[in-house]
Amino acid sequence: MKALLLLLILSTVSLSADLEGLWQGYDGEWGHVSRQLIALAEATPPEKFGWRPAPGVRSTSEVYMHIALANYWLLSVTGPPMPAEMNSPGAVNLEKKVTSKAEVIGWLQRSLDAVKTAHKQIKPDDLTRKVKVEGRDATVDGMYLRIIVHANEHMGQLIAYARMNGITPPWSKTGE
Repeated sequence: MKALLLLLILSTVSLSADLEGLWQGYDGEWGHVSRQLIALAEATPPEKFGWRPAPGVRSTSEVYMHIALANYWLLSVTGPPMPAEMNSPGAVNLEKKVTSKAEVIGWLQRSLDAVKTAHKQIKPDDLTRKVKVEGRDATVDGMYLRIIVHANEHMGQLIAYARMNGITPPWSKTGE
């Protein structure tokens, strides 16, 4: 029964580079979600970056910017500083101000790279280091877990947005 279930699951996805990184620890999983986020953003037409499912709900560009800004902020709790642009007076409402496809993808890619680079520099003992986030105790390891969970949470949201707009995520197209 388990073998049949596994076969069913695996037959619904393309067994190509799409699975690269899965089951390979944090770095592999981070690489996987990063590639998917960028691929989905690139597959989305520029005019759909302003689309939102309902009034008061984040637009497509706002979701991508939310991920990018959260990556930097959550990472900063572990030590690396946020980009200067996030600390400037003009940084207020960056999530709503940065809306063009090229700019959004640029911010997203830089934030994904920042997390990847910082994580590769972490020593095993650093993962248990205590940090404070919003007045609560956490660990560096816990912050990295929050970063990856947050990215995957919003990946699901962006997949729903894409499908509502007739966009098939590149990795789920049949025959590829």
